[in-house]
Amino acid sequence: MGWLDRVDDQVDALTHARALQEASRSAESYALLERVIRTTTDPAARADAMVQRLSALINLGRTAEFTRAIEEASAAVRDLAEPYLHGHLNALAALAAHHQGALDRCVTHLVKAARALGAVEDPDRDTAWGWHDLAMAYSYLSFHGYALGAIERARQLGLTAGIPEETFAAPGIRLRNAVALDHNGDSDGCLRVLRDVAADLARFMHAGRAGRLRPSSLAAYGYATARQAALGDRVESGGEGDPSRLLSHGGDSARARDMRQLGQVCLAVAAGRPIEAVTRLDSIRVSTETLGAAEPARLRSIALARAGDHVAAHRADRLAFRLAAQRNDRLRDVYIDGIAARIDHEEMRREAARFEGEALTDPLTGLPNRRRLERYITAVVTRGERVVIGVCDLDGFKAVNTRHGHHSGDLVLQRIAGVINRVMRRGDFVARYGGDEFVVVLPDTGMTEATEVARRIEAAVRAEDWESLVPGTPVGVSIGFAEVSGGSGLRDALSVAFEEADREMLRAKSRPRAS
Repeated sequence: MGWLDRVDDQVDALTHARALQEASRSAESYALLERVIRTTTDPAARADAMVQRLSALINLGRTAEFTRAIEEASAAVRDLAEPYLHGHLNALAALAAHHQGALDRCVTHLVKAARALGAVEDPDRDTAWGWHDLAMAYSYLSFHGYALGAIERARQLGLTAGIPEETFAAPGIRLRNAVALDHNGDSDGCLRVLRDVAADLARFMHAGRAGRLRPSSLAAYGYATARQAALGDRVESGGEGDPSRLLSHGGDSARARDMRQLGQVCLAVAAGRPIEAVTRLDSIRVSTETLGAAEPARLRSIALARAGDHVAAHRADRLAFRLAAQRNDRLRDVYIDGIAARIDHEEMRREAARFEGEALTDPLTGLPNRRRLERYITAVVTRGERVVIGVCDLDGFKAVNTRHGHHSGDLVLQRIAGVINRVMRRGDFVARYGGDEFVVVLPDTGMTEATEVARRIEAAVRAEDWESLVPGTPVGVSIGFAEVSGGSGLRDALSVAFEEADREMLRAKSRPRAS
C-alpha cells in the first residue's frame, strides 16, 4: 500500500501535497489533492486543496482545466474569512489568466492578490508561498520590479517561518528580466543580470546548499547559464554547475521542460553548432509564456549570426523585437483600458449620486421631499432623540391657482419654501410633503419651543408681499405640531404624531385670524 493510500489526516495530506509540488512532482500532488477534495467535509481543508490543485495544474501546463479549477476554488474560498486563501487563489488565477492570454483578468487578479496577502495579520509558511506565487505572476507579466519586491517579501516571511533561503531563490524571475532586456536590444544589460544569477548559484554551491534548491530553480539556473554562454560568455562545463546537468532538473514542470529544450539550443550555439541550434528551434514547441514570445526568434537570430547568415539573423532579430513590442503594446492597452474602466466607474458613481440626490429632492422648491423626510425622521427617532414634527398647510392656495394659474401657484410655493427655511433654527429640517403642504422637524425640542417656531413662521408668511406676486389673493399658513412618542413602535409612533400634527393644523386653520 502506497503513501497515498495511507493518508488519513487531512492536514498531513495537504502538507505532503505542497511538499510534492515544491519537489516538482505536481502530478503526484494533484492525485493526492483530488482525494482530499472528494473525501473531506471541512470547508477550509477543501478550499486549501482546491487552491493547491490549481497550482498543480499550472505547473503541469494543463491549460484546458484552468477555468473549471478557478471557478471551483473561488466557490470554495468565497465564504471563508481567510485573506491568505483569497490572496493565493488570486495570485494563481493571475498566472492562469496569463497563460490563457487574458491580460486584463491577469492584472485584476494581481491587484486583488496583493491586497489580500497584504491584509494577512499573522503571516506564516502558507502566506510566504502566496507571495512567491504572486511574484511569479508579476514576473510572467513582465512587471519585474513588482516581482522582485514580492519574492523578497516571500523570502523574509519564509525565513521567519523556517523556510531555507534557497527555497525562494527564484532565479526564474531575474532570468525573465534578463531575456526581456535582450529582446529589447540591451544585450549588455541581459548579460549583467545573467552573471548575477550565476554568482548566486556559485554562492549556494560554495556553501554546500545547492542541494536544497528546488528542481524548478535548478532548471532556471541551467537556462541562465546556457543563455549566458550563447551570448559569448565562458561558462563552467562539467561538475555541479554544468548547464546540461542543471537543465535536466525540473521534474514534471511544463516551464522547466520549455527551458530544457531552449537551453539545448543555447548550448548548441555556444558549442559552435549554430545550424544544429536552428534545426532544434524548427522542431521544438514551447509556450510563449515561459520566457516570452520573442525568445525563440532571438535565439534564431543569435544562431544565424554565428552561422554567418547576417541577413536572416537581422530578419529574425526584427521579428523578436516586434514580438516584444507587441507584448508591451498589450500591456499598454490593458493599462489604458483599466484607466478607462475606472473613469467610467467614477462617472457612474457620480451619476448615481446625482440621481440619488434628485430622488430625494423636490424639483420645484429644492427642499427635501417626502422620501428624504421619512429617512431623516427615522434616523433621529432611532437615535433616541426627542423630536417634534409640524405640518404646514397654505391658506388661500386654491384661490391662487384659480385666479392666477398654476405658474403663479408654483412661484408662491417657491417663496413659501424660502420663507420657512429663512426663519428655522440651525439643525431644524424642512421638507415639501406634497401639494401645498410642508413639514418641519424640530430635533431635541419640546412643544413650548415648537409653539414659538410656529409663531415665527406665521409672522414671516404674513409679512411677505403677496400682493405684488398674486394681486388680490392673500396667502397665509396654518401649522400644527406634535411630539413623537417613543413609547410604541417606531412606525406607529410616527403615524400617531403625523395624525396629531395634522389635526392641530386643521384646528389652526379654523381659528379666526388677525387682519
